[in-house]
Amino acid sequence: MAKLAIIKLPDPILRKVSAPVERVDNEVRKLAADMLETMYAAPGVGLAAVQVGVPRRLIVLDTAKGENEPPRALVMINPEIVALGKEMREHEEGCLSIPDVRIDIERPSSATVRFLDREGKQQELAAEGLLATVVQHEIDHLNGRLIIDFLSRLKRDIIVRRFKKLAKETA
Repeated sequence: MAKLAIIKLPDPILRKVSAPVERVDNEVRKLAADMLETMYAAPGVGLAAVQVGVPRRLIVLDTAKGENEPPRALVMINPEIVALGKEMREHEEGCLSIPDVRIDIERPSSATVRFLDREGKQQELAAEGLLATVVQHEIDHLNGRLIIDFLSRLKRDIIVRRFKKLAKETA
């Protein structure tokens, strides 16, 4: 396994809609393992392949709470939300591609997601609470959507300008 570089705002690849994974093979499984290592090291609870420069429909996540729970890594290939709950839940979200930015976002508190697992078998998961939030957040990445898109244009522009300036300074 290898730790991958996480793409940061304002990189335009983050706005790219990810293409489906054609077949689940060792290359895809290795990418998923590398993404999990990267996510744990960051540390984060979810990561989309596009965030490591691979615009493919693959996400990894683990919402277990550190020492309180054993890791529960999930790999979702070609995930699609098939149902969203009616009840809403507000949660403060962060993003590994937009460091140090936290935004309160209201999303459905439950979601049913269909995906392929590491073996290429179709699965369906009924997610609630934090897991439902993370699934929706990561699938947003696959569709080129970021947490800053939930903000007003003014607030979004301020954050984008800050990251553009930071990118110039570190280039």
